[in-house]
Amino acid sequence: MGTISQIEVYRLISEARARGERVVAATVAHTRGSTPQRRGAKMLFFEGGAVAGTVGGGCIEAEVWAEARAALRSGVCALHKFSLTADEASEEGMVCGGTMEIFIDVWGSEQKVTNE
Repeated sequence: MGTISQIEVYRLISEARARGERVVAATVAHTRGSTPQRRGAKMLFFEGGAVAGTVGGGCIEAEVWAEARAALRSGVCALHKFSLTADEASEEGMVCGGTMEIFIDVWGSEQKVTNE
């Protein structure tokens, strides 16, 4: 998976919504320290299991994927904070050691917003 342009993000969301499919957009809202992606990077998760884009790969992306699946079920939008310490990064063979805040935004059906 690679980065995705803004126009492609909204085209894919529009197509999914036309099919009546719920979509989760994960957007990197803030970073601090060494992180795999910059602010604004997006990843889409579709009800059918497809994905597009990236928020960085590795451990953080796996955690975001889990939060996105939960959001697809619940309809709850929230800002999530993820930390990848230098120790965790070295265990995974990565060079990151920063923190990321990622907004999980649910498109479709009734939406709820929470602060975590």
